[in-house]
Amino acid sequence: MFEKVNQDTPLAGLNWFFDHAETISEKSIDRIAALGGGVAVQHRMAYQGEYFVERYGAGAAQATPPVKRMLEKGIKVSAGTDATRVASYNPWVSLSWLITGKTVGGLQITPQRNCLDRDAALRMWTENVTWFSNEEGKKGRIQAGQLADLVVPDRDFFACPESDIADTTALLTVVGGKVVYGVGDFAALDDAAPPPAMPDWSPVRTFGGYGNWGEQEGAPLQSVMRRAAAACACANDCNVHGHQHATAWSSKLPIADLKSFWGALGCACWAV
Repeated sequence: MFEKVNQDTPLAGLNWFFDHAETISEKSIDRIAALGGGVAVQHRMAYQGEYFVERYGAGAAQATPPVKRMLEKGIKVSAGTDATRVASYNPWVSLSWLITGKTVGGLQITPQRNCLDRDAALRMWTENVTWFSNEEGKKGRIQAGQLADLVVPDRDFFACPESDIADTTALLTVVGGKVVYGVGDFAALDDAAPPPAMPDWSPVRTFGGYGNWGEQEGAPLQSVMRRAAAACACANDCNVHGHQHATAWSSKLPIADLKSFWGALGCACWAV
């Protein structure tokens, strides 16, 4: 259909794209590349990876979506949230998932060969996005002539441990050359509190955003597994996997057989 439309009304210059594309095929990647299209992906799998693996298997999750492959094929690919309908507004969670291939619960769903390096991942949230909004050359980079939209993170994104990326917060946020948020050494530059979160029923209005959690708990996303353990319905943790039962369920090893390999080591995930 798209090829037929392109014959009558050329798509060149429209900057058209698909959303999500978690299960896109190699053939479809080639078709989009040939027509000059793009794909906007979201970090849905960072939150729903365990459920995906449980339903479709670990093999199917290894390139869901195949971000690195699409970039290799020359497709324009950006990151985002789908207006927070399928993923959090927090870009650092997305960056952590793109780089590590792990869910927020710690399950390794994407092998390293399909993950991105830090530079490529960061460009998906900055420079790459501008193609989708027809704003190339206007923003997305810190350079003369582009909009002064930037943040100063609370850690070195390129040097910090991978496990720390998701807990990154901003110390300073500048939009259009104006300081809109500042804490710590930059607090004096912030002369007004941010407006209330929208919509008015947003949990952020009650509990605060990621930055607030960080101030209260230090590293909130690193404590996810501890919270999961506390909320787990099983009576006892597994001797092999703790409360990370999804990790065992996604294994190709026969965990359902108490006398098999995992059973011999004391795995009890089969009983959950």
